[in-house]
Amino acid sequence: MTGFVMQPDSPPSVRTPTRATTEPLWVRVVLIGVAFAFFAVFLLIPLAAVFIEALKKGWDTYANSISTPDSISAIKLTLVVAAISVPLNLVFGVAAAWSVAKFEFRGKQFLISLIDLPFSVSPVISGLIYVLIFGAQSRFGQALRELDIRVLFAVPGIVLATIFVTFPFVARELIPLMQAQGNDEEEAAVMLGAGGFTTFFRVTLPNIKWGLMYGIILCNARAMGEFGAVSVVSGHIRGLTNTIPLHVEILYNEYNFVPAFAVASLLAILALLTLCVKSFIEWRRGDLEA
Repeated sequence: MTGFVMQPDSPPSVRTPTRATTEPLWVRVVLIGVAFAFFAVFLLIPLAAVFIEALKKGWDTYANSISTPDSISAIKLTLVVAAISVPLNLVFGVAAAWSVAKFEFRGKQFLISLIDLPFSVSPVISGLIYVLIFGAQSRFGQALRELDIRVLFAVPGIVLATIFVTFPFVARELIPLMQAQGNDEEEAAVMLGAGGFTTFFRVTLPNIKWGLMYGIILCNARAMGEFGAVSVVSGHIRGLTNTIPLHVEILYNEYNFVPAFAVASLLAILALLTLCVKSFIEWRRGDLEA
């Protein structure tokens, strides 16, 4: 019978650095070139075209285009809708992720499918759902009309439609993270006498803060740029229910191309700021974990 003899005096194994890929240099150059070419053609050039068209007639025209009453109203409404929908989705996302990752219950997979529903349903369809629920011919619509409460063609309808299309982002960012972390730290905290809120704020929240920030950033970006669902429920009332994307559409359809691109550049700037914040968070996370 053979056996294995351990060598106590043998030096510890040292991992030697290995190349990430064994492909020839020309293959790597081609793949990287294709990636950058797609980036330039489908992202960089269109983005640059937006700012070029927006500044086509100078800074004065650009400033006047984004400072009209309708533009300011659209900007304010977009920020208000994001300020309402993102915190609500934050609460839902944390609760849903906690339920899925920490508990076993009947219907768990069904809940996950419901969370993913807005990813598979067209935003226009989600807007039509609210029209069917709160329309003038529905029971809710008639009751709300008697109470003089407006949902459609008003801010509440826009907020509801935005919440529907954005609620998966926080939950979907947190679920795999919380599942990977497991329940060991929470169980240890409970055994040491910590309550539910203490456990969440002292143990769970610090562990998920980076994923939570990513989810908030993505949710906020989608909330400010949503078009389809908001278009259905808003009524396109200038100065009242037009968000920035809807205002851009109206200006473009009226052949006001420079003002349309000027307002569109605001969304591009917000997207770039979102990217900068995301990159900063990733840098800080890597710096703290190093």
